[in-house]
Amino acid sequence: MPTTVYFATNRVVTDVADAAGGYKNSMVAPTRPQDITYGTAFVDGVDVAAGAQGTVREIVDISTGGFSEQARGDLSSPGRNLLVFVHGFDNTFSDAVTRAAFNREFLAGAASADADMSVIAFSWPSLGELVGFPFPPAPYFADQLMARNSGLHLMAFLANLQPILAAALRTGQRSVLLAHSMGHIALQSAVENWFLNGNGDARMFDTAVLAAGDCGYEAFDHPTLGGLSGLGRLAGRIAIFYSGADDVLKLSRDLNGAQRLGQDGPRNRVDATAFPQKVYAMTDCSGLNDYAVNFQTSHQYYRLSPTARAAIAAAI
Repeated sequence: MPTTVYFATNRVVTDVADAAGGYKNSMVAPTRPQDITYGTAFVDGVDVAAGAQGTVREIVDISTGGFSEQARGDLSSPGRNLLVFVHGFDNTFSDAVTRAAFNREFLAGAASADADMSVIAFSWPSLGELVGFPFPPAPYFADQLMARNSGLHLMAFLANLQPILAAALRTGQRSVLLAHSMGHIALQSAVENWFLNGNGDARMFDTAVLAAGDCGYEAFDHPTLGGLSGLGRLAGRIAIFYSGADDVLKLSRDLNGAQRLGQDGPRNRVDATAFPQKVYAMTDCSGLNDYAVNFQTSHQYYRLSPTARAAIAAAI
């Protein structure tokens, strides 16, 4: 049975039916959230045990500026909790959708029924190219710029999602945000812009899961709702997963000249005043070796390690 993924993307779209070639690595104008494409994708072949993300079989129900009436109805009364996923660097549109499908399925296989969720993906225009040599690695920095510049679009997506999440809450459902890798840069820009544009506190997510964050480890230090410091006003709890064995983030630290959030958690993470345990949960995944570890997969432990998957399911 295919996995259903609802999605929104600020990529330029030339062929809505072509997941591989129709969703470009260029971005619609930041001042035109009405050009964001929304739709529903069906993914075949997801196999969590084998680490297979599957392939996009079909894309339907396309609209611009917001979800269609049918999608809004489905998501407002989903019969299960909702998962919102923001991907990291080196993801094509197809990668982002199939990764979202994989995340939905690994959570659905958890012991808790609460982890069986409908999934919504936001895909920003990553190039879908791995960091390469010689230095400087242009794809990495291009993705970093695109992630940062996608903040206004991600903010608009969250604004469109807010009444849907509120309606689902009224039916007894919960909502979870999952951000991975460089998706944290898009997320922190969206959170900053949320408050800069006059939006107030909005408890959209019961839990925000931040996995292998490729943003600065000072992201929560800003006293004026900069960085991720305002995320606690949009989510009831924040679960941060980090690993000192993440080789991709070691390279990122060197490229950026600063420690990353996903290496050892936020700066001063042991400060109970700054990070009260009733709001923040920190999980160190440095010692995980229950999956095939190499340079690339060390950054994907959150979905490839059975131990990490179980910890994320427990956190939500």
